[in-house]
Amino acid sequence: MCNEDPSVKRTLLELHRLARVSSWLSRLFSRKMDERQDCAGIPEIRKLGTQVAASGEALPCPGPRHAVALEGRPMTKRLVITCIATVSIAIFIAMPAAADSVFFSTGNPDGLIGTLSRPASAGKIQTETADDFILSHATMINQATFTGLLPSGAALSSIADVEIEIYHVFPTDSANPPSGNVPTRVNSPADVEIASATRDRIAGSLSYTPSLLNSHFSVANTVVTGINKKPNQFTGGEGPATGEEVQISVIFNQPIVLGADHYFFRPEVQLTNGDFLWLSAPKPIVPPGTPFSPDLQSWIRNDNLAPDWLRIGTDITHQGPFNASFSLTGTTVPEPSTLLLLGTGLLALVGFTLKKAIA
Repeated sequence: MCNEDPSVKRTLLELHRLARVSSWLSRLFSRKMDERQDCAGIPEIRKLGTQVAASGEALPCPGPRHAVALEGRPMTKRLVITCIATVSIAIFIAMPAAADSVFFSTGNPDGLIGTLSRPASAGKIQTETADDFILSHATMINQATFTGLLPSGAALSSIADVEIEIYHVFPTDSANPPSGNVPTRVNSPADVEIASATRDRIAGSLSYTPSLLNSHFSVANTVVTGINKKPNQFTGGEGPATGEEVQISVIFNQPIVLGADHYFFRPEVQLTNGDFLWLSAPKPIVPPGTPFSPDLQSWIRNDNLAPDWLRIGTDITHQGPFNASFSLTGTTVPEPSTLLLLGTGLLALVGFTLKKAIA
């Protein structure tokens, strides 16, 4: 089961409404000004001329040297062009001003822990690690990076697939009250992901480029299989590990659009041999990371625990708590109310111009 972000639907609906308004204005002002037309066939003139027609007077029609007439007064080509130019300039000035760059990062790996994040495969169950971020405005996310550990000697080509999911914070998209199989679900990822935000290389919705940062990188602890329901949630972790530090840069071929809210970022990596461990980052965040508040800790689950999650530091290792190393890049997008305000303002501007012309 998965869910779609309602804020995305509202934004797309307002974009669709503005597109319809734009299309209507285009049809209205694209009438041929140099040809005679049957006025009864022009809905705008037919509506405006009903009173004239009722009085027995001839309905004014555009001639070779005249423009469309409103209430008996001609609208010249120059006025039409001025209206269209005004609307176009307003759109091109207002829209870029509403789109600001967005960048978020938890910073570089700190070597404290590596946690498993992989899809299910032959003989292996799915295990997911997630860490949180906040968007203060509706945002279109175009790119992401995350840093993890490959087994020593593994080639970058051993990365067979990458999948990204985004989760709301519990209790959104979740059964509430929860199962009781974990100490708490407060501030955890939701039960299910946001369907519209899932991206996968196999599905063609993302592409990725791995880069080797360090051929010999060590972490002090790991969490791979010791992910248990309470009261056995504490294992202390599975000890240190050494491997290749790799950063995976992701481009979303279909950008992820999210409303202003608190979310969890969950990457999964499938290897042809071995497992990918997502590396921790400093908590609290330090430069070059971008601090935010409240900064929650990273969580983990596997198929045996789902839909619940455990806190990696507080529940499993009694260390940390931890962040995970990742970054997001994108641009803000207008909220539905902003789009509606822009469209209303443009229509009012055109109406005012026409009113002055026929006054």
